[in-house]
Amino acid sequence: MNTTFGNQSKYKKLTDSIKELKSVAVAFSGGVDSTFLAYAAHKALGENALAITVDSPYIPRWEIEEAKELAKSIGIRHEIIVVEDINEAIINNPSDRCYLCKKVIFKTIQETAKSLGFEYVMDGSNYDDTKDYRPGMVALQELDVKSPLLVTKWTKDDIRKASKYFGLETHDKPAYACLLTRIPYNQLITREDLEKIEKSEVFMMSIEFRAVRVRCHGDLARIEVAREDRKKLFDEDLLDNISDTIKSYGFTYVTIEASGYKMGSLNQDIGK
Repeated sequence: MNTTFGNQSKYKKLTDSIKELKSVAVAFSGGVDSTFLAYAAHKALGENALAITVDSPYIPRWEIEEAKELAKSIGIRHEIIVVEDINEAIINNPSDRCYLCKKVIFKTIQETAKSLGFEYVMDGSNYDDTKDYRPGMVALQELDVKSPLLVTKWTKDDIRKASKYFGLETHDKPAYACLLTRIPYNQLITREDLEKIEKSEVFMMSIEFRAVRVRCHGDLARIEVAREDRKKLFDEDLLDNISDTIKSYGFTYVTIEASGYKMGSLNQDIGK
């Protein structure tokens, strides 16, 4: 165990705030934030903590399987809610899509939690999330979803350091988000596009691009890789392989974003 963790008092503040709730369900994606929160909740409340994962068309299959393994390694009880269809309210991907989607998804999580005897629902929003366009956070506030990492001012860096200290394998996991974030606002959402995006990103990860986004602009795939990984793309054979493979999934054109991956890059035109 790493012995350089310097936020013991902040961690105690977090677990104390969770203990006050007495009975919680964590909205659990298996990402850095929700995994750390699920770990803290399980340590604070034991059997009175539950992890709930939503299995929907917007979530890659590999993330669902990884969430199962992570919950098992933490020791927390884990439930999966299956959502089969694309919500009609967001089918055209409006700019408030995240708000509309979270309102529906978290209501479903709350209903499941209540039916299983868990009083509150928590999510892994952290203090850094206040710095980006996050309409979904309004939905969480309206539903009284608890965000203890945000309230106790845990940044992403804090969470990664604490996760490493506690031996969580997600401590260096790249940030991920639902597949809807790969589609520009006001573009029709289809299962076909979601599947193309998922296959393309799984392929890119298989050739060792861990932090990657494949943005879907109709028939065009725009690939974003971490800035430090861009130099790996300066290889003609690799580029041919990427182009041929991603086109085989249904895209007609494949481009590389020269500036690299940027979180929330499709939000830059909001308000223009």
